[in-house]
Amino acid sequence: MSEYEYTILKPPPRRHRLAWITLGVTLAVVAVGVGAFLVGRHTTSAPPSTAPSHAGSGSGSPAASVTPLTVVSTTPTTGAVDVPSDQRITITLSSAVQTGWTTPTLTPAVPGTWQRTGPSTIAFAPTAPLIPTSTETLTIPAGAAGPRSRAGGTLAAPVTVTFTVAQASTERLQQLLAELNYLPLVFTPAGPLSSPVDAVTAQPGTFSWRWPNQPASLTSLWIEGAENVITKGALMNFENQNGLTVDGLAGTQVWTALLSAVAANRVDADPYTYVFVSKQLPVAMTVFENGTPVPALTNVAVNTGVPGADTADGTYPVFEHVVSSRMQGTNPDGSTYDDPAVPWASFFNGGDALHGFVRANYGSYQSNGCVEMPVATAAVVWPLTPIGTLVTVVGPVS
Repeated sequence: MSEYEYTILKPPPRRHRLAWITLGVTLAVVAVGVGAFLVGRHTTSAPPSTAPSHAGSGSGSPAASVTPLTVVSTTPTTGAVDVPSDQRITITLSSAVQTGWTTPTLTPAVPGTWQRTGPSTIAFAPTAPLIPTSTETLTIPAGAAGPRSRAGGTLAAPVTVTFTVAQASTERLQQLLAELNYLPLVFTPAGPLSSPVDAVTAQPGTFSWRWPNQPASLTSLWIEGAENVITKGALMNFENQNGLTVDGLAGTQVWTALLSAVAANRVDADPYTYVFVSKQLPVAMTVFENGTPVPALTNVAVNTGVPGADTADGTYPVFEHVVSSRMQGTNPDGSTYDDPAVPWASFFNGGDALHGFVRANYGSYQSNGCVEMPVATAAVVWPLTPIGTLVTVVGPVS
């Protein structure tokens, strides 16, 4: 211990106490000065931060960045084809999401609601099926309008998913056409639909003929669950009555119209008619209405095609139905014809039609392929043979 330190710890005798006090004060002042000098040297090497104070901010540190939300997967995937009409649509996101945000949209629109089925998964609960053959676009909105994670993350851009719905079965098409009275058969389901989503899914049940003793030439054409001319004719009739393109093909518009008609119970109010033409001499025609021959139109004498222009055997649906038609062509002998206003024409196979035409007699092969009849008879037949009416022609080859 130095002498200086000893002097501080051991005060002098009483007679020198006043002087000691004076010395202590002096030393204290010197010590404060030295301390200030040392602090001053320390702060000059690391100046105070100029960052603003975080007082009152809670944590005292800047907020962490929010991770953007992304779509991990969807069902169906984009570009998917043959998607079932009862497909469950789901969206899985990269993080748990909040509730209350704007839901995705389907175009064309499908009735139903979106529900959260897991922390990061939402699913569509439809109240109607996806329309067969339609192309659907699922749009998931971005930003504040779209999904938001619990941390506040959103999608950076909208996400779209496009997929195509499968064609429904021919059997279901037949069932609906029968329910709407467009077929000469009725369909009796085994029970009610288990869900509205199953409206375009074939249902268990049985078909039966609407009327007894229908001609074998008609009943032999029916095949349940398979395409056939009876189904095609009924579909063409439905298309015509509902303002659709008449092509006998069940596309998106047809399925939409069918479901609408079933929901509104808009059944075909017209009778079901069928035409049978026998080329066996004498050539004759019979028109059936609701399974029964029309008395005034049973075995009516008509003309069919001459040799070389024979009226082809087969069953065909009427595809054009006009009050009058200009008919032009070439006869088998090379001569030509031009008839500007042939009355009451129902075309069923190319240029062949049921129509009126003035002849000296009927019941033989006189036409260029058409089924000719007296004009008065044609006027009665024409309202009974709208688009979709089946015309069967059978007989010996001329």
